[in-house]
Amino acid sequence: MNPADDHNLHARLMAGAAPDSPLYKEVKRLLTQTIQAGEWKPGTAIPSERQLSARFHVAVGTLRKAVDELVQERILIRQQGRGTFVSAHNRDRMMFHFFHIQREDGDKPAPDVEMLSFKTGRADDEEAARLGIGVGDRVFRIANVLSLAGDRIIFDRISIAKALFPGMTAAQFKNRPSTIYHLYQSAFGITVVRSAERLRAVRADPEVAQLLDVAKGAPLLEIRRVALTFHDQPVEYRRSLVDTEHHEYFSDLAKS
Repeated sequence: MNPADDHNLHARLMAGAAPDSPLYKEVKRLLTQTIQAGEWKPGTAIPSERQLSARFHVAVGTLRKAVDELVQERILIRQQGRGTFVSAHNRDRMMFHFFHIQREDGDKPAPDVEMLSFKTGRADDEEAARLGIGVGDRVFRIANVLSLAGDRIIFDRISIAKALFPGMTAAQFKNRPSTIYHLYQSAFGITVVRSAERLRAVRADPEVAQLLDVAKGAPLLEIRRVALTFHDQPVEYRRSLVDTEHHEYFSDLAKS
């Protein structure tokens, strides 16, 4: 959003906003659009509440309620004495917001990721449904093994729409300097803001049993995760198989 284009907020809301929506919700929508458009880059501070309230022609209290919700959703992060920043994906955020596997004793080592394959294919029914694309659309499929403290614990199959990540290569994915979500954000301008997960128990097939060094048919935890960007647009579909003999799934929503 260019400041030169700013005008009365109520006039802006006439195009597409629900008439009974609270004003702070519409301020939140405009803030989200501004972040999504890249005016404020990941890791940088947004303007002060007073500056933003003047920009959007609303009271500071209204602006603050909008910012509060974006902080709760981890799109923005407040830093005491420094200001409010656009969330940037890094290893710390991945560990505390998106990665939920830890040892039985509560220790949570960072995973080491080994890419097994990077292929291009056409979306099957499940991939199309999870990614919101058409059956047969081009997708990248990546297989990874994650080790915790030297032990292979997780096998991941990742599917992403090729149209969202034009030009992505296996070398770029494998040699990324930080997390996968950081790669999405820094190289393609796509920020994962939340994920939706489904869990169930399955048994290890021969391929996964060999990869995770478990018996064929051993019980595994299956996590099916859809990662979403702004406005709940799907970014990634991931199917993870986890050896839970000495590890467990733990998510503290109040802290993550």
